[in-house]
Amino acid sequence: MRKIPVYIHPAAGWPALIASTRTLMDYKAFLRGSISVLHSNQPKDGFDCPGCAWPDHKSNKAIDVCENGIKVIASETMNRRADAAFFANNTVTALQGWSGYELEHSGRLSEPLYYDAAQDRYLPISWQAAYEIIADQLKQLDSPDEALFYTSGRVTNEPAFMFQLFVRCFGTNNLPDCSNMCHEPTSVMLGKQLGIGKATVILEDFEQAKLILMFGQNPATNHPRMLEMLAHAHKQGCRIISINPMREQGLSKFRNPQKPSHMAAGQSDEMVDEVIQIQIGGDAALLTGMAKWLTKNGKINSDFIEQHTSGYDALDAWLRQQSWTDVELGCGISKAEIIMLAKLVAESPATICTWGMGITQHVQGEDNVAMITNLLLLMGMIGIDGAGASPVRGHSNVQGDRTMGIHERPKQSLLDSLERVFKQPMPQEDGLDVIAGAKALIKGDIKAFVSMGGNYAVAAPDKSAIQAALTTTQLNVFVATKLNETMLYPGKNNLILPCIGRTERLITDKGEQFATIEDSMCQVVATRGRINPISDALKSEAQIIADMATHVLGTESSIPWQAMSADFDVVRDYIAQAIEGFEDFNQRIRAAERGFHLYHSARHRVWNTESGKAQFEVPQYPITYVAAQMAQTKSDYQNNSVNNQTFDMNQSAEQNVWQLTSVRSHDQFNTMIFGFQDRYRQTDRRDVLFMHPDEISRLGWQKGDQIMVSRQDSQNAERTLGPLILTEMDIAANAVATYYPECNDLLDLDSHAPESRTPAYKSVTVVLKCLEQSSMATAV
Repeated sequence: MRKIPVYIHPAAGWPALIASTRTLMDYKAFLRGSISVLHSNQPKDGFDCPGCAWPDHKSNKAIDVCENGIKVIASETMNRRADAAFFANNTVTALQGWSGYELEHSGRLSEPLYYDAAQDRYLPISWQAAYEIIADQLKQLDSPDEALFYTSGRVTNEPAFMFQLFVRCFGTNNLPDCSNMCHEPTSVMLGKQLGIGKATVILEDFEQAKLILMFGQNPATNHPRMLEMLAHAHKQGCRIISINPMREQGLSKFRNPQKPSHMAAGQSDEMVDEVIQIQIGGDAALLTGMAKWLTKNGKINSDFIEQHTSGYDALDAWLRQQSWTDVELGCGISKAEIIMLAKLVAESPATICTWGMGITQHVQGEDNVAMITNLLLLMGMIGIDGAGASPVRGHSNVQGDRTMGIHERPKQSLLDSLERVFKQPMPQEDGLDVIAGAKALIKGDIKAFVSMGGNYAVAAPDKSAIQAALTTTQLNVFVATKLNETMLYPGKNNLILPCIGRTERLITDKGEQFATIEDSMCQVVATRGRINPISDALKSEAQIIADMATHVLGTESSIPWQAMSADFDVVRDYIAQAIEGFEDFNQRIRAAERGFHLYHSARHRVWNTESGKAQFEVPQYPITYVAAQMAQTKSDYQNNSVNNQTFDMNQSAEQNVWQLTSVRSHDQFNTMIFGFQDRYRQTDRRDVLFMHPDEISRLGWQKGDQIMVSRQDSQNAERTLGPLILTEMDIAANAVATYYPECNDLLDLDSHAPESRTPAYKSVTVVLKCLEQSSMATAV
C-alpha cells in the first residue's frame, strides 16, 4: 500500500492561532477584528459568532471563539470598502471573471447601489430611490407568486420574523432559505418521527454520553468549537466513532488554545477512537446492518418500544428482508465491522448520534436520517440524559429563521397565529423552495428576486443557468454585507442594499438594540455587536425590511413596521404572541445570562406525531442504491449508450466510474472563500480531485495528473468539471472528492431527496478521464 499523506499535528493549537492572526491581517481587520474576537460569544455584552450554530458552553471564557469564527469575523470587520470608487474601477462584466476569493476580499459594501446597464457598473443610489424602485416593480407583478424571497441563515430572529411577515402580507409563501440546501432531511424526518425537527440533546448531554457516533461530519473545519466538547467527552470515558468516507485528520487530536498548559507544553487531547470508512452514500446500509443485528439478537429496549413507539413491526419485517450481502455492498465494509459497531451500541447506556451534511445531502438523505432515528428509538435513546439526536447546523441562525416562520411550506398553525395577531389574511398555498424557485427562475416565471444575504446562484445546483436567469428578471434586490457572484448577473433593475453586520452596533432612535439567535440545540441567546458600522450609510436588516414593507404595502398598513425596526422589544412582543415557545420573550431573554432553552417535546418523551408516538420509518430507497447507480453508469459505458468522448478509452468501465462527494476546505465558510490553505488535507489550491493513493496506483495515474470529471444528469445531458489536479487523500475505495461550490455545475436541479428536496451535493456518480499525466514536479 502507498503511504497516505498525514497531517501529524493536533487540530487547533498554534497553527490555528497563526492562521487566525494572518487572516485578520490579510483582511486588514486587525484592530476591528481583534475587538470583535474579544466580544464573540460573550454572554453579557457580546455577539453570537456567525461562524456556526454550535451552542455556547455554560462556563464563561475570556475568549470563546474558534479559528473558523475568527475568519468569519475578519471577513465582516475588514476596513476595505467595496464603494463607489471600487465600482467605478470595475465593470460588472469584469467582476464576473473574478474568483469567489477575490470578490470576498473586495471589501465591505458601504452604500446602496443600482446597476446602470449603459455603464455596466453599479452606481450609488439614495435609499429612498431604491425603495421606490422596489415598490414600483413589486406592485407591477401580475401575482405576488412571481416574486421569490430568499433568506440566509445569518439573519437574526427579529428581522427574520419581520421578513416572513412582510412577504406573507405581500401575498406569497415563496420563502426558500439555506435550510433547503443543507439540513432539510433532518427537519422533515425528525418532524415525522419525533414530532419536532430539531436536536433532542443539549450541550451538557455530551458530558454524560458513553458513546458518540459521528456521521458525515468534519467539525475540525466546519464547527471547531465542537472539538473541545468531543475532547472533554473522550476524557470522561466516552467512546467516539467517526463514520465517514474520509479519514479527516483534524479529528485525531485536539490542542486547545484555551489551555495555556496545552500550548506551552505541546499537550493535546485524544478525540476519535476509530474511523469507519464507509463508501459514499452508505450510511443507511450501515445503520440497517446494525439495526438488523440488534433486533435479531434481542439487544433492543423493548419496554421503550412498546410504550413510546409505533411502526416497529414494519421496520422489523423490512430488516429481516435485507441480506447481509446487500448490507455489505451498500456500505462498503464487512459484516464483522458492522456487528462490532452494533455491539458498542448495545453496551452503551447513553448514546448520542450526531451528524452533518454528509448525511443529509444525498438523494437518499431522508433515509439516512430515518435510520439514525430508528437506531436511537430501538435503544430508547431519546429523552434520557447523555443521549439523543444531535444534527449540527452550519449557519448560526438557520434553525432560528425556521422557528420565526421562514419556510415555504408553513404549518397551518403558524398561518392561523399570524392572522390572529396581525388581523390580516395570510397566503395558504405552499410556496417555492430553493429547487422549485430556481426552476421557476430559469423558466421565466419569476420576475423579482429578493435575497436577505446568501449567495443563491452559487450555493444551489445549476449555477450557470441560475445566473443567466437572473439577467431576465425585472427586479433583483440583495441585502448584504459583502459582494458575491449572484449579484453580478443583473436584471432590468438590480439593487444592492448594504446592511449592518453581526459584529456592529445597532443604534436607533430608541437606543442601542440587541437581536437574538437560536443555536443547533434550541438555545435562544442575545447578540450585540460592539464596533461601529463600517459606514454611516448602512441600515439594519430590520430597518431595510420595514422600509420595503412601508413602501410596498403602503403607509395605511396596520402593522407598525417602523416601530418594530426602531425597537426590537416591539418585534419580540409580537413574536411572543405569534410563535409557540416564545411567551414572555423580552423578560426571558433578559433574565438569564445565556438566554433560554426552547421546550422540546421529544426530549420529554411527548410525541407530537400523527400516531401520538415516536415513529419508526422504513427507508424509501434500496440500501444498495449507490452501488446500483454506479453499476448502471458502468453498463451505459459498456453498451456505448453515452458519449464515449467522456471516458478514458484506455481504462475499463470498472476503473472509470466513481462516486463523488463535495467538501469544504479549512479556509472557507459555505461559499465564502477566505484563502487557499486546507491545512488538514495539506493542499493550497481548490482545483483538486482527492483520491486514495492506492486507487491512483491501480489506475496507473499519479499525483498531479489532470482529470476531467463528467456525469450524465437526469435529463441525459453531459456535465463536466475540470481539469482538476489529482491529489492524495485517505478516502474510501470507489470514492473521490472535490470542493464545493466549484463542483455545483455537475449537479442538476432534479438530483435531490424526494420530500425535503435537498440537492445531492454529497453523492453523485461520475466518470473520470485522465487528460494529461504530469511529473511529480507538478504534483500538489
